[in-house]
Amino acid sequence: MMARRVLVAIAVLAAAAAALFVAAEAQQAAAQQGHQTERISGSAGDVLDDDPVGRLKVFIYDLPGKYNKKLLKKDPRCLNHMFAAEIFMHRFLLSSAVRTTNPEEADWFYTPVYPTCDLTPSGLPLPFKSPRMMRSAIELIATKWPYWNRSEGADHFFVTPHDFGACFHYQEEKAIGRGILPLLQRAVLVQTFGQKNHVCLKEGSITIPPFAPPQKMQNHLIPGETPRSIFVYFRGLFYDTGNDPEGGYYARGARASVWENFKNNPLFDISTDHPPTYYEDMQRSVFCLCPLGWAPWSPRLVEAVVFGCIPVIIADDIVLPFADAIPWEEIGVFVPEEDVPRLDSILTSIPTEDILRKQRLLANPSMKQAMLFPQPAQAGDAFHQILNGLARKLPHGESVFLKPGQARLNWTAGPVGDLKPW
Repeated sequence: MMARRVLVAIAVLAAAAAALFVAAEAQQAAAQQGHQTERISGSAGDVLDDDPVGRLKVFIYDLPGKYNKKLLKKDPRCLNHMFAAEIFMHRFLLSSAVRTTNPEEADWFYTPVYPTCDLTPSGLPLPFKSPRMMRSAIELIATKWPYWNRSEGADHFFVTPHDFGACFHYQEEKAIGRGILPLLQRAVLVQTFGQKNHVCLKEGSITIPPFAPPQKMQNHLIPGETPRSIFVYFRGLFYDTGNDPEGGYYARGARASVWENFKNNPLFDISTDHPPTYYEDMQRSVFCLCPLGWAPWSPRLVEAVVFGCIPVIIADDIVLPFADAIPWEEIGVFVPEEDVPRLDSILTSIPTEDILRKQRLLANPSMKQAMLFPQPAQAGDAFHQILNGLARKLPHGESVFLKPGQARLNWTAGPVGDLKPW
């Protein structure tokens, strides 16, 4: 009898949630008709609309194709995986107004290396060659141009979008053991968001979202007035039996806890299936779970923001993309990993007005645009957020440029395997 009462109560909550979001859509439409847009501000101010053009100049090193274009030509699948920001950032900069062909006037130097465009037959990027590729590229630019040597890379930036960035390993324990490639210790890294106080997240990094295909998502948009009749939605792995056969290590047990606690809960639409209506289902959902996997992040966060589904972030100490531009605390819900068993009560106890406000913020086009790498680039998109991050690091301090004869890095530092020719 008690179980039946609980199920009835949950069903009522689900119905209430659907009605709530019908009202929210109506409120959003009314605001749009009145041309009222809620002001969005992050900890650094209204930077979503900042225009970085005129505030910095970037010189792009012209590297041999083996570091970038030939890799892509060999395996075009690199264009579609979640690490493709390294490719699209290169393409964007080549035609960007911030590009300069005069290195003497450059504020920043960009080395276009595609460290994750080396795929297995199954399409997984394994960065075993990445350290040698990066070391080879740096030796090349240090030999051919004088700019690396004068700062040992402190005015250079690299895009390193793999799970654990410039640690260049897909397994966290081994990534931590090897650390960030020593040659990159002074450079700025543009990498997918990670975890606070993590060995593989370099201080001063610009954290970015993973790549999610903008046009594909655009093709799956449904009418904005569609009711959000799904309370909690998630599609993905709960266990990784291939890489974590004993269980408990994958996602630090958080995903397994979601499944064990809520697989039979009617408030939760969760499964390992990935239906063709996946994008549409997210647009019909109130909350979208964004739990950690092997790394703290996944493209689900991008998809949730784009589709106006409140992201439920389950990843302790996560470092989110463009945190100085996007008010994550205001648009998302953060649930500690240890509190996953209480997920139902946490979400159903959020006041209606708080949910409505999160929806209004998520409905702002600027919020969605900041998470995407569109082709061609558009104002306020992820490319521009990266440039804003670089511009906010200017002007370079006196510590950036080395004094004559001063050297800080050891070219032979790092794992022995990294020293092999590439």
